[in-house]
Amino acid sequence: MTAISLSLTRPTFAAGFRAWLAAAASVAIAWLAIALFLSDLAFEGRATLAIFAAMMAGWLILKLPETPVAITAFLALAATGAADQDDLFDTFDNEIIWLLIAAFILAAIIKRTGLAERHATSAIGRFRTVPAMFTAATLIIFATAFFIPSTSARAAILLPVFAALSAAIGRPGVTKGLALLFPSVILLSAGASLTGAGAHLIALGFIDEIDGPKISYLDWAMLGAPFALAMSLAANFAIQRLFLTPEDKAPLARAIAAPVEPRAGDRRLTAIIVATVALWATGGWHGIDLALIALGAALLAATKAVSGIAFKDALKDVDWNLLFFLAATLVVGEALLETGAAAFLVDRLVGSLDMALSPALTIAIAAVVAALAHLVIISRTARAAVLIPALALPLWRFGTDPTTLIFVVTIASGFCQTLMVSAKPVMLFGQAEGHPFSQGDLLRLALWLLPVFVAGLLFFALVVWPMQGLAG
Repeated sequence: MTAISLSLTRPTFAAGFRAWLAAAASVAIAWLAIALFLSDLAFEGRATLAIFAAMMAGWLILKLPETPVAITAFLALAATGAADQDDLFDTFDNEIIWLLIAAFILAAIIKRTGLAERHATSAIGRFRTVPAMFTAATLIIFATAFFIPSTSARAAILLPVFAALSAAIGRPGVTKGLALLFPSVILLSAGASLTGAGAHLIALGFIDEIDGPKISYLDWAMLGAPFALAMSLAANFAIQRLFLTPEDKAPLARAIAAPVEPRAGDRRLTAIIVATVALWATGGWHGIDLALIALGAALLAATKAVSGIAFKDALKDVDWNLLFFLAATLVVGEALLETGAAAFLVDRLVGSLDMALSPALTIAIAAVVAALAHLVIISRTARAAVLIPALALPLWRFGTDPTTLIFVVTIASGFCQTLMVSAKPVMLFGQAEGHPFSQGDLLRLALWLLPVFVAGLLFFALVVWPMQGLAG
């Protein structure tokens, strides 16, 4: 037994040692290049670039957990003087951090009460044809992006809906199609809402640092929701065409779900959620901060009289790991800009390129690289933290509006349907009972969807968004 154990652990140890060796070599080369070729940059700027390189090595090569690596990077910035010691704590003054905390509390109540599960199952299950059921599921999943933060939370809430529909229909092909549809729409629809993904907070932080336009909850929805809806419907179309046979699409003998009888507190909780989203969307008119609205709604919803759930119990479901990760990566992003490191590096890189890029080509490069980045960087928020300073800001120097590039990179980083490990929702539905789809199925869907996604993003960035006031 000991010999077998040793033989099994040696390759793991060797692989880990090689990874650490590769990470150390990569960081050493990066630090040497910074010392040799960026000597004109102030010490704080060089320290920031060196720490950023080490952070990326921790994420990309060592596959270390994102949050501890980001907090370690902040500590290193504070130790070198590249960031103030209070910067991490000051980040929690950010309105969007508190908005996410309150939104997580609301999501916890929705999950614990089963409100979304009951209504979604009832609404989708009333259709007698499979294509209509898929389209209804697409629209309902899309709508959840506006009041449930993070794609992982939405996946956990909607998984029972998938299980109920799959069991009631009893067709393997439909089960596979639904298992692909749910995570695909969850991921693609996240860009519709400011609270849809933590990466959006990273984007807002960078836009604010470059003195870009203020983007409200409604502004983000006006820009992101049409594209997100179009891509969600495109995924629905592709999945039905690629994975459903005529037999799978045959009408059902009966509706598989009856209208839901509201439970105690359902109407009050639903009213609170609807009022919250309405107040978020009209913030420009009444002037109340998004976070204050969300906190008020969370306090109302997390009461025994409304939901039967105590506030302290709902707090347990807040994704504190994501919030600390956001805070730390915001500090790193601010340090790249405030120390002049990003601008200095961009000037060196772009200045050495004797070429011109049209806005269309610039945005196409940003969209393709960001959409493929999930093959290397698993976390969506980490992708935004890396790609905005490393991709969007350098491309900005070719003359394209920086806010547009940041928005494009942020939205494009939401494409992550290629690999089972690329996103938690994909993994969650892929590992559901019976393992309804394979890695090959994901690749087949991604090969069809990726060109449509990039082409759609180009159309919106060059045609639609400039008409809405986002400079192209």
